[in-house]
Amino acid sequence: MTVREVFPNVDANALLAGAQFMDAYRVVASANALTARQATERMLMGPRWIGALMRLRNIIVAPLGLKTSGEQGPSPGGLIGMFPVVSETPERVVAGFNDVHLDFRVVVDVAPIEGGRQVTATTLVLTHNPFGRTYLALVLPFHRRIVRSMLRQVAAGCGVVRRDCG
Repeated sequence: MTVREVFPNVDANALLAGAQFMDAYRVVASANALTARQATERMLMGPRWIGALMRLRNIIVAPLGLKTSGEQGPSPGGLIGMFPVVSETPERVVAGFNDVHLDFRVVVDVAPIEGGRQVTATTLVLTHNPFGRTYLALVLPFHRRIVRSMLRQVAAGCGVVRRDCG
């Protein structure tokens, strides 16, 4: 299962107007009935090591006044992992939140292809200040590895459904 970086194919202005950073990665999953919510759950709630990194991130950023897991407030679409769902259809989930240093969205698109589903994860970021730009620069190397790992979990059928994948 190969995860490929692809050109982001989303309307950035509609999802996060003014976004300064955007990337996208894609994988093919053999699950013919996979919805965007299921793919997002597998991505955001799957690998244990990513959960450990998020807990470490929360410990580090809490004294800086940044939002941590559970501090995003109520979301009409609920939460997937620590991320509020902004909008949802069977083919697309948009999750993310706004913070003092930056706003971000993760968009998970699922499209049928022969033999399964094509799952694309697009990340958009809008920074607000020098701290946001520094934060983004520091997390980008991790972000790229994490997104690829999350998509491999989707293709392998790991995550909420199976906890034996990582």
